[in-house]
Amino acid sequence: QDIRDCPGPLSALTELNAAVKEKFRHLRGCIQELEQMAKEQDKESEKQALLREVENHKKQMLSNQAAWRKANLACKIAIDNSEKDQLLQGRDILRQRKTTKESLAESASNITESLMGISRMMSQQVQQSEETVQTLANSSRTILEANEEFKSMSGTIQLGRKLITKYNRRELTDKLLIFLALALFLATVLYILKKRLFPFL
Repeated sequence: QDIRDCPGPLSALTELNAAVKEKFRHLRGCIQELEQMAKEQDKESEKQALLREVENHKKQMLSNQAAWRKANLACKIAIDNSEKDQLLQGRDILRQRKTTKESLAESASNITESLMGISRMMSQQVQQSEETVQTLANSSRTILEANEEFKSMSGTIQLGRKLITKYNRRELTDKLLIFLALALFLATVLYILKKRLFPFL
């Protein structure tokens, strides 16, 4: 809206466009960082959610760029028409020169205010994007840490399972050895009793 309403001259419009280009460049960098972070996600659902967020930001940026180009075209047409009208009004050149200085000062003041407004708006948008990226980075870090903990717990559970299986086998072996020893002991006792009590058998 500020670009569309820019009263001119073209140098003022150029300054406005330079500021907007810089903000778009910064925003594009933030979107690329978010996209890279999405590609590094291990969990598919989180990866797809981040990629959808990236696409939404890209669509919003493209929409803003289209509106920006339309505003530039409308402003240039308005400035051209204004310059043509000034050329056609040759009678009032001296009077217009006097008023031009005042209008230039007022225009400069208006442009400065407009630039400050655009700068604040873009700064807020960039800050929000940075906060979103930071939040996603923190979430990704937390998920990775939880994943590492789950892997560690899984390893501990597997080790415990192996130890329990080993102890079960050892317990079975001990029971078998005790049974064999008891059988041998009973056989020995019976043999001794037989020899003592029934020596003729």
